[in-house]
Amino acid sequence: MTNFNNDNQKNKTELANRIAKQSKKVASTYEHLENGFFKIIRIFSSWIDHVIFNPKYTKIVALCLAILLYITVNINNDDSIFASPLQSSKDISNLSVSAIYNSDVFELSGLPESVNVTVTGDSANVTSAVNMGGYIIANLEGLTEGTHQVKLTSEGFNSNVNIKIDPSNVVVTLKKKTTRQFDISYDFINLDKMENIYSLGTPVFEYAKVNVRASKETLDSITFVKALIDVTNVTGEFTQKAKIVAYDKNGQPVNADIVPDEISVTVPVSSPNKVVPIEVEINGTLPDNLAIDSISMDQKSVTIYASESVLSKIDKVVVTLDASTISKDTTILRPISLPSGVNSSNVNQLTLDIKVKEAVTKVIDNVNIYYRNNTNNYKFTPVDGKTTTSVEVSGTLENVESITADDIYVSFDMGNARPGVQEFTLSVDQPSSSLVKYTLKDATYSVNVLGETTETTEDDNINNDNG
Repeated sequence: MTNFNNDNQKNKTELANRIAKQSKKVASTYEHLENGFFKIIRIFSSWIDHVIFNPKYTKIVALCLAILLYITVNINNDDSIFASPLQSSKDISNLSVSAIYNSDVFELSGLPESVNVTVTGDSANVTSAVNMGGYIIANLEGLTEGTHQVKLTSEGFNSNVNIKIDPSNVVVTLKKKTTRQFDISYDFINLDKMENIYSLGTPVFEYAKVNVRASKETLDSITFVKALIDVTNVTGEFTQKAKIVAYDKNGQPVNADIVPDEISVTVPVSSPNKVVPIEVEINGTLPDNLAIDSISMDQKSVTIYASESVLSKIDKVVVTLDASTISKDTTILRPISLPSGVNSSNVNQLTLDIKVKEAVTKVIDNVNIYYRNNTNNYKFTPVDGKTTTSVEVSGTLENVESITADDIYVSFDMGNARPGVQEFTLSVDQPSSSLVKYTLKDATYSVNVLGETTETTEDDNINNDNG
């Protein structure tokens, strides 16, 4: 027990000695550092005194002090090059411009629709100002008729930001307005959204004229004023408020005050239609000495929709068939060709059942020759006394055998006839739906046109006319 206490006491003494030595060492180090630091201060201070109080460096010292003073004074100025690094700027493109002026009296031109704006300031304020959204104003109050240079101003932005407008100044022109009356015409719009079976009648307007107010130059540029009538999904007579727009000679809208800018209009709607037969028009010739013997159609007629004036001129619709593509019995689909002015039909295509057979040829003699367009009522006689011709017909045996001379019409045109012996070109009418093809044996016909005139009837048989 005694040995343990002695050892413990010995250890404590050694520890105390080590701590004392270490403390002494630290104190010595600190003293050396402190002496070194003060030595550097004394050297720097001595150098400063040498520079400041040396006449050679007076101007340099004065310049440095001036720069230091300038920086101190301007450190918080927004325009300073030493502005806070948190400052930023953002551009706003195409910001709309509004004008303050008496639009009832003046017409304004020259004001840009939009300008570009740069917002500068503290980053947070710039973001806030951009998000708030301001606007640009051209204040024209108090200005009279004429051309003026106006400074644009901004409103609605944060007051802590700087706003730069490009352009900041604009040249505008104010012209006094006058009023003129115009007749109203019309246009139907959205016709593609109305079913084709319907036909639009003539609109009836609440009144026939409107007042247009603008400068004299603008009024002179107006060629017509139209009511735009929307026909979307109409199926019967309707009444609506139609927007009125003024146009120049190029069909471009003209900016003017139209009073009223809408007009009540009533439009009758009908669905005129007509049932007409379908005719197959055959073009070309079948290969391999074949001919069409018969054509059966799944529809014999079609209902067409158009205006009454168009329908009155139509007596059939046509389906074309290219015979050169047919080499055997076949069934094909063909579209129905609608005449010009027809909006739609109840049938769009036709099924044709075509039968073919071997082709034969036959010559039919004694086909009467007729004349046309004898506008001068000349007397004439055939040079050779011949009043008939021969025509070759080709097709299937059954179809060819059914053709007689009375079924064929051969004629010549006397529209350019002059007294004396003349040779005219003969032509034979070929019905487009015929399954038989006609070919003339004689291409020309010579007659002696006399200078005398007589009462004749166009298309008379030459055999029944006295020449």
